[in-house]
Amino acid sequence: MGMTITEKILADHAGEREVEAGQIINVRVDIALGNDITAPIAIKEFKKAGALKVFDREKLVLLSDHFAPNKDIKSANQAKLIRDFAKEQNIIHYYEVGEMGIEHVLLPEKGIVLPGDLVIGADSHTCTYGALGAFSTGVGSTDLAAAMISGESWLRVPETIKFVYTGKLKRWVSGKDLILYTIGDIGVDGALYKAMEFTGDVIENLPMAYRFTMANMAIEAGGKSGIIVPDKITEEYVGSRAKRGYKFYSSDNDARYCDVREYNVSRIEPQVAFPHLPENVKGVSEAGNISIDQVVIGSCTNGRLEDMRIAARILKGRKAAPYTRLIIIPATQWVYRQSMKEGLFDIFLDANAAISTPTCGPCLGGHMGVLAKGERAVATTNRNFVGRMGDPESEVYLANPAIAAASAVLGRIGSPEELQNPGEIDEI
Repeated sequence: MGMTITEKILADHAGEREVEAGQIINVRVDIALGNDITAPIAIKEFKKAGALKVFDREKLVLLSDHFAPNKDIKSANQAKLIRDFAKEQNIIHYYEVGEMGIEHVLLPEKGIVLPGDLVIGADSHTCTYGALGAFSTGVGSTDLAAAMISGESWLRVPETIKFVYTGKLKRWVSGKDLILYTIGDIGVDGALYKAMEFTGDVIENLPMAYRFTMANMAIEAGGKSGIIVPDKITEEYVGSRAKRGYKFYSSDNDARYCDVREYNVSRIEPQVAFPHLPENVKGVSEAGNISIDQVVIGSCTNGRLEDMRIAARILKGRKAAPYTRLIIIPATQWVYRQSMKEGLFDIFLDANAAISTPTCGPCLGGHMGVLAKGERAVATTNRNFVGRMGDPESEVYLANPAIAAASAVLGRIGSPEELQNPGEIDEI
């Protein structure tokens, strides 16, 4: 019997010829990741265990991206703890304010994560790197501490669900819509502790930015990971970034899947996830007249340059509606600089947007866009749980950057097709 791409990566990292779903294995870790929320706990556990040196200073990544630049004394102390540990251990991949970015955009951008890697991160959206054909998953801070000491981690080999996407994408439909539609179909626990393997001719032609978005939100369906078999699009992305070897794995034709789901994307319009779960999705045409107070375009889900360009296409020559706050957050310094070079910032500023330094802040109600009681936001982020972006009586609606930008102009949830002269919306 053949193996899935996930089983092959896990087998190689466990030193086994083959593994099967349900098996408990110990795996070698290529990259371990911690941020300003989770790494301080891991560092304290590392020291409590009496460890003196991390297993490999080139394979541990530390950065502060949730509350940095620090918003208060507590976050400053968290960041200092990471900074001091990075100095002490001479960590290669430590990123300070001014060079850091949102972790799940930064690591692929810098070529730190590569196809075939096994990555654990003390952050649930570590599954993002599956877009590169890596096995990556979120773990707790104590598991991160153990990996920091030993370079290993334990895993139960997940079953895999195969998702097959065929057809042709409609205008304004992106990877965000495909994954929201999928979560709407299977529910937020539909892939509990399973690998979600995204396949089909639509995926084979999907840009890397859209692939990252899909893998990023696998956790919103309860997935252990999301993964896409690497191909020439992957090669184009990693070729100029990689500073070490990497390996393309693929699934065998006779690999075992616990379920196979097929979707004709030609029938899918841009999706909106209503409060308070990512599974609560509707097509944008079914959204109704819902006024909004804030729009956030950014995050590890949709803060890439491609997302900035899409938002700029919609916002060019337009302004955010009165009393609607528009916050735009390029995910990394590179995205920030490139957006500036391409003139996107002028478009955003002319639209009355506030442009932030890279941060995860508003996604989790941390800073740079916290909602008040009764307020509603459209966000390109990945979660809309109760109180996720602020007051428990606020509401978050998840959407792609085109819908978010159009909603900012309309002052209510809406599509670019509803704007005046939508046919004139074209490439920047």
